[in-house]
Amino acid sequence: GQVTVHCHFTAGLADAIRIWPSTFLICRHTGHRSQLLFAEGIPLAPEWLLVPAGREIHFTLLFAGLPRECVLFDLVEEIPDPGGFHANSILRNAMDVYRVGI
Repeated sequence: GQVTVHCHFTAGLADAIRIWPSTFLICRHTGHRSQLLFAEGIPLAPEWLLVPAGREIHFTLLFAGLPRECVLFDLVEEIPDPGGFHANSILRNAMDVYRVGI
């Protein structure tokens, strides 16, 4: 199976965002890492998307499936700079479709 994560991001000041291919869903119980397969509505690094101050954008990330025993996981963007996207303690559901604020 696959896991779909619908994300929303609100820029405080004018901002630029992108997603790195080194973004994973990490199972809190097993440590299993599900790889990012596809991103829609946000560019992959090294490209950037400019987001005006106060503007909210929505994007969707598609990941490889999580192990059956996973009930709690984190979304982690592992990048060489500070400021990577993180969403912690996401509770697994039967549909494997989630909405998170970044």
